[in-house]
Amino acid sequence: MKIEQIKELVGKMTLEEKAGLCSGDDFWHTKAVERLGIPAIMVSDGPHGLRKQDQEADHLGVNESIKAVCFPTGCGVATSFNRELIGKMGQTLGNECQAENVSVILGPAVNIKRSPLCGRNFEYYSEDSYLASEIATAHINGVQSKHVGTSIKHFMANNQETRRMSVDAIIDERALHEIYLGAFEGAVRQAKPWTVMSSYNKVNGSYVGENKELLTDILRDEWGFDGFVVSDWGAVSDRIKALQAGLDLEMPASGGMRDAQIVKAVQDGTLNENVLDTTCERILNIVYRYMENRDENAVFDLEADHEKAREVAHETIVLLKNEDDILPLKKDANIAFIGKYAQKPRYQGGGSSHINSKKVTSALDAIKQAGITNITFAKGFDDQVDVVDEVLEAEAIEAATKADVAVVFAGLPDAFESEGFDREHMRMPECQNHLIDEILNVQPNTVVVLHNGSPVEMPWVNEVKGIVEAYLGGEAVGGAVVDILFGDVNPSAKLAETFPYQLEDNPSYLSGFGSGDSVNYAESIFVGYRYYDKKNMPVMFPFGFGLSYTTFDYSNLKVDKKELSDQETLTVSVDITNTGKVTGKEIVELYVADKESTVIRPLKELKGFEKVLLQPGETKTVTMTLDWRAFAYYEPKMKDWNVETGEFEILIGKSSEEIVLTETVVVKGTKKMPVTYTVNTTFGDLPTMPQAMEIIEPILTAYNQSQITSDDENSSASEAITAEMNAAMEKFMPLRAVISFSDGKITPDQIEEAVNKLNKL
Repeated sequence: MKIEQIKELVGKMTLEEKAGLCSGDDFWHTKAVERLGIPAIMVSDGPHGLRKQDQEADHLGVNESIKAVCFPTGCGVATSFNRELIGKMGQTLGNECQAENVSVILGPAVNIKRSPLCGRNFEYYSEDSYLASEIATAHINGVQSKHVGTSIKHFMANNQETRRMSVDAIIDERALHEIYLGAFEGAVRQAKPWTVMSSYNKVNGSYVGENKELLTDILRDEWGFDGFVVSDWGAVSDRIKALQAGLDLEMPASGGMRDAQIVKAVQDGTLNENVLDTTCERILNIVYRYMENRDENAVFDLEADHEKAREVAHETIVLLKNEDDILPLKKDANIAFIGKYAQKPRYQGGGSSHINSKKVTSALDAIKQAGITNITFAKGFDDQVDVVDEVLEAEAIEAATKADVAVVFAGLPDAFESEGFDREHMRMPECQNHLIDEILNVQPNTVVVLHNGSPVEMPWVNEVKGIVEAYLGGEAVGGAVVDILFGDVNPSAKLAETFPYQLEDNPSYLSGFGSGDSVNYAESIFVGYRYYDKKNMPVMFPFGFGLSYTTFDYSNLKVDKKELSDQETLTVSVDITNTGKVTGKEIVELYVADKESTVIRPLKELKGFEKVLLQPGETKTVTMTLDWRAFAYYEPKMKDWNVETGEFEILIGKSSEEIVLTETVVVKGTKKMPVTYTVNTTFGDLPTMPQAMEIIEPILTAYNQSQITSDDENSSASEAITAEMNAAMEKFMPLRAVISFSDGKITPDQIEEAVNKLNKL
């Protein structure tokens, strides 16, 4: 329906009908207006599967939802670094939504992993805003190619579960734009999600749902968002303020209470009816965008989509350690599978994204399907309680002793991580660590497979020979893990987050989740690898790290120009060769480092990546293009992004730690920094142009003449006040201070006059 028709339709609605359209009819449906033929549409939880519930069902999943397919959760999806793969996953989800008549699937969730303890990290993509934004773009494009909407969430700074409905995230302006808004910006600009979900929390003193700067000035006016903003379920505080700020649809139903508030606000002049009309137009635009592209022939094929989930899982499993090439396993070896998760994998997290899977493939199921018969299974532990079960442990030790290789399936139980609460520590259950230690005492050939949604401490990391990070890999994770373990699939994922040795190493550790209803993001822009790089701090596994069963060589790094302005793009190319014996996929990571910055910046930042498939001996050229934003930082003085003129390094890496090729370019910034000089401006901050030097020369001369100097290097004066000290003091001295040191030669009026002249340059 064209916008003119939608405006005409809104013009026919009564005030009460318009107010009613702004909140849900129940938990999952918008309101219909039967008098005008306006239909209701259904939204459903996601983002890694369709959690369609009846209208009487709840938001957090206590009640039953339809049987569906659970794909890998966000923590694993991002490790694929594969835009094409995630786009195809999105297409599958979009088709499922069409088959079930769901107009909008709630996701993707792109909030930054500020702390490894956030209970919802399993849903989120990364600690890096660029990676999160690129993966989200692929997901959104995939889903929306099927004429089904997405709801990118949770906008924004929903980085903890602790007091999530009331906490005030205090974030400085650079971190706000570079890190936390950054995860959303690229996806909104590139993929145009149909809806955006606003979060519960406050940011810098204002609820996000009532923040006009975030919802209108930035999201709509700056980024060009043209859909509607929906509240997280129960996130609205003041309905009228929210409407005025740009929050369109409140979910779930309010029982008519909010509708009445809106009607009253229009009638008493508190709310301009034009605001309400615009809100209705945004909602109806999405309603009809879906209804006019309804696919009545779409089929939800549970079996076919289960296999697609297995394909996605293949590229979300990260090989972290492979000492002595213990992997892949030999299919004729005697192998012990140990741990409950080999039998019943933990493949998703708890809460609103929980999928009611019709079919779950465990590792034990997969080996049976593959005809591998020489596997002994021992449960090893009970994940319902963190207590060593001596009987289960003894059975596991016996199985490990008799085997050639022991594979321990371990990780975090539901009680350790879920929506609704944050983790208290970064450790695995002690009973599992104890089990691994006991197995290592009898079996040196031990591999650990991890099922977890976020980093864990690994006290046994140096003792085991293999570590496979399976994350929460969806309902087909068991099959995907077996494919990786036995070499039927070559691992190709890399970490989308840093694994520190211990929680205390994390940059958010000191401020944590805050005190009371406020949390200070004191680490600012130094989140994840940006912090560990700057501190030169060793980590257990760095961002972007992941092993393969083959090897890759990087060569021939080229840039299409050595000098450019911020109005130009830079094309970067590099050759990748598979130097091993098996086919594999390599993720090429491109980082940019500002070598001459006058502001505090990370040592390097991810600005490009590509995944490439290579046969043994094959070489391919990977090409990436950088625009001006790849070199920019957010400048609060300009309220805009800025590129400082200077040298930048183009870094090609296998991880954030392993940089293999570098090239240097010079980028010229063309934006002029707004500068206002005052009496408190220091000499060191004054421009060095001749006109400026002429203005301040009398002031500088008067100051220098007042300083105690001596040509005798042995005099007490030269020992007390050195030339170096004088130079440093002059650099950081405000202009006004000269009045006190000039013996009356410089007056306040002279300082003011000089400042006025400087500001006219």
